[in-house]
Amino acid sequence: MPAAFFVVRATVTDPAKREAFDTWYSHEHLPDAMRSFRAVKAWRYWSDTDPSLHQAMYQFPDKAALDRAIEGPEMKRLVADFNRDWPEVTRTREVLVLAEELASA
Repeated sequence: MPAAFFVVRATVTDPAKREAFDTWYSHEHLPDAMRSFRAVKAWRYWSDTDPSLHQAMYQFPDKAALDRAIEGPEMKRLVADFNRDWPEVTRTREVLVLAEELASA
């Protein structure tokens, strides 16, 4: 089965809050989500074209593992924690399934 990815895109509109958000996400939320989701890997990005956009991506072995993670009670807790700490930050979520992978030789 192909790998699956859960992508969370957050918009941090207040430039004065981006450093605090970055620290919180790096030290608290990302490690907690990795453990809770049992993800294989995780990445975080800040957009270079729009500095208010933050994206986190979690890799799962397959779609079934991703579904278990986002449909379970830990997802509700993670969302509640995020909403408590960053109520003004809007988010969208996306589920992606690997269609093809190509590596250079």
